[in-house]
Amino acid sequence: MKTEKSSRATRAFEKSLATAPTGKYVLRLFVAGATARSQQAVLRVRQLYETELRDICELEVIDIYQQPKLARDNQIVATPTLVKEFPRPVRRFIGNLLNTTGLFAELDLTTKGKTA
Repeated sequence: MKTEKSSRATRAFEKSLATAPTGKYVLRLFVAGATARSQQAVLRVRQLYETELRDICELEVIDIYQQPKLARDNQIVATPTLVKEFPRPVRRFIGNLLNTTGLFAELDLTTKGKTA
């Protein structure tokens, strides 16, 4: 009886994996105005988007001064902050975006069929 339950659970788990959503990543970059740090973050994320994420990602850049409600709703406490909204779980990367390996690991991103 125990093996029957575990095999049913295994089949259910495998079915859920097979039907998991395969949509694109949804990334949001929160910046604070036109400061040097904000401009550097936007430039770096756009470079990553063009080279690594173009086909697998949707990118939105949000200025917290122009859209403070979005900053409050997303609980942004520091900028620049890069948020992976989808797929779940939500992951955040705050600060310097120059460390690509750390960025991909922290956000749990996969590019071109492999994990960065």
